[in-house]
Amino acid sequence: MDRIALNNGTIFDGQSPDLRQGASVLIEGSRIVEIADKPFANGDGAVFDLGGMTLMPGLIDAHVHVIVSTLDLGALAHEPATLTASKARRIMEAMLMRGFTSVRDAGGADWGLALAVEQGLIAGPRLFFSGRALSQTGGHGDFRPRTWDWQGGGDVCACCTAAADFSVVVDGVPAVQRAAREELRRGATQIKIMASGGVSSPVDPVWNLQFSEDEIRAAVWEAQSWQTYVMAHAYTSEAVSRCIRFGVRSIEHGNLIDADTAKLIADNDAFLVPTLVTYEALRRDGKSFGFPQVSIDKIEDVREAGLRALEHAKNAGVKIGFGTDLLGETHHYQGLEFSIRSEVLSPVEVLRGATSINAALLNRAGEIGTVAAGALADLIVVDGNPLEDLTLLQEQGKHLPLIMKDGEIVKNALNR
Repeated sequence: MDRIALNNGTIFDGQSPDLRQGASVLIEGSRIVEIADKPFANGDGAVFDLGGMTLMPGLIDAHVHVIVSTLDLGALAHEPATLTASKARRIMEAMLMRGFTSVRDAGGADWGLALAVEQGLIAGPRLFFSGRALSQTGGHGDFRPRTWDWQGGGDVCACCTAAADFSVVVDGVPAVQRAAREELRRGATQIKIMASGGVSSPVDPVWNLQFSEDEIRAAVWEAQSWQTYVMAHAYTSEAVSRCIRFGVRSIEHGNLIDADTAKLIADNDAFLVPTLVTYEALRRDGKSFGFPQVSIDKIEDVREAGLRALEHAKNAGVKIGFGTDLLGETHHYQGLEFSIRSEVLSPVEVLRGATSINAALLNRAGEIGTVAAGALADLIVVDGNPLEDLTLLQEQGKHLPLIMKDGEIVKNALNR
């Protein structure tokens, strides 16, 4: 079994604000087997001297869309699946080179993409996928123009009910149950529902409430029956509060929540995954890449409020995960999320979100998002101290001379 020694590093373990100086990590196969305060003499194995650079867990992004290669979401349904998969490969490979060794897809990715990564056909991050997001008619996952009027039956274009498998439109408890069961049967690691209006969908205002109590509870029960959970797209306090009361574990976005709602999230041991960078990216580039004007007009409703919501969540003690929700041509902004969050959170709080907190959200605490004996060797080396300068995690991995996933080196710009 291959052994790799990473000597003389400064370790951020994904949790403690105190860095461990002059530490060395020994890796055997896919796992960390030992951490010591002296260098390892590794025999025939590879030995790297980190020269005091920061060694930390591989990053985790808990809200991505790896198949969304264009801001024209409705057009995805008309794209050949092979082309969509090829574009997704490029997106995932770039994520890995930014130091993201695990990602949670919030709608669109499937078992095939996850398996392609697992088998080494795609050099991308480990993929926790939701399959198709569940949306009600006229909800955030219904991308049909207002002019389309289909009541069921007969020949119909695939995008009348789904958009490139990004979402599926379902109404009523039986339909929600069946759709959730289908995604779980297909290997989904969690279920995603659309519980409020959104920015990118054409007909629903952000404040719109979506899915009834019985429908949400049905999705939650189906997920729990598979020992997993529901993640819900929701913006307002009303939308978020009802999701939490109905058993949802992970709130996506939450830009418009107040202090009371933040406390409700914390009291129920749920997670909040803000995605602040996507609004900045769409504000900058959305129009030039064809993002619909109706969606651009919604951006300001949530962009500025996001930092206030983040402050409420911090004050309430909410477990704040790290997500980006970037779409189409804006994926390269992924690292900017770190700096945006730093306006409210300390660097260690931001980094915990992208490591240990997200690992707990994915039900993989102690296995990813940490530097510890027995954990998977998902590791990045940072040329500098990210607890002092979060911009080191930007610039497309420029400041990451070494990236390792599952014990395999996927980028090496170090001299041994």
